[in-house]
Amino acid sequence: ETFVKPGVADFSDMVAGSHCMTPSYLRNQLECSLKNLDVECVDIYYVHNPESQLGAVSRSEFNERLLKAFEALEDAVSAEKIRWYGTATWNGYRNDPGARDYLSLAEVVGIAREAGSESHHFRFIQLPFNLGMPEALTKKNQELDGEKLSTLEAAQTLGITVMCSASILQGQLARNLPPIVSEVFNGLETDAQRSLQFVRSTPGVSVSLVGMKQISHVEENLKVAEVPPVPWEQYAKLFKES
Repeated sequence: ETFVKPGVADFSDMVAGSHCMTPSYLRNQLECSLKNLDVECVDIYYVHNPESQLGAVSRSEFNERLLKAFEALEDAVSAEKIRWYGTATWNGYRNDPGARDYLSLAEVVGIAREAGSESHHFRFIQLPFNLGMPEALTKKNQELDGEKLSTLEAAQTLGITVMCSASILQGQLARNLPPIVSEVFNGLETDAQRSLQFVRSTPGVSVSLVGMKQISHVEENLKVAEVPPVPWEQYAKLFKES
């Protein structure tokens, strides 16, 4: 699958944050991505860190911007230039509801329904999740039909696929993990592998993303796929010990 974020490769995060939901910007960056990748269609197109705009605009203005962005992306689906779209975030789905840059997944899905009806193509979210940042699993900061849920629970209920970034936290979780981690995620050789196993074993997680600069890192990480994700009974021991 191919997935892209507008502006991440070509502009600073500051510029992307201020323009990333403008329909003309999204269309421009999509065309650049199609040309650079030499493809006719990308599988997933992410709106990059939309919550960053909440530091400068009201919630109502933000929702209107997001609606226009989603309408533009629904048009791109109709033009067969993308298949699905989503939001790639850092803080939005992890924060407390009272935080200025908090994102309600139910509200975002509601905006997608307004843009594309019940058959909308908003089907993915990306957020950091790892041993040091477990909020998507542990924090019940999402509300759905009056029930408090974690982001992972809310995503499952709403039919949203979750991709997790920062699986080894830019290498910080690749070494010196506490002994309980190797006890729970046994059968692996390195802490980097155990960190990946933590993410891929989490209920509700579909993809554990990790950046790799060396062939040896690719080979090391691929070994995780040879070991099945741990069952919940074993996984839960990690939290009982904490």
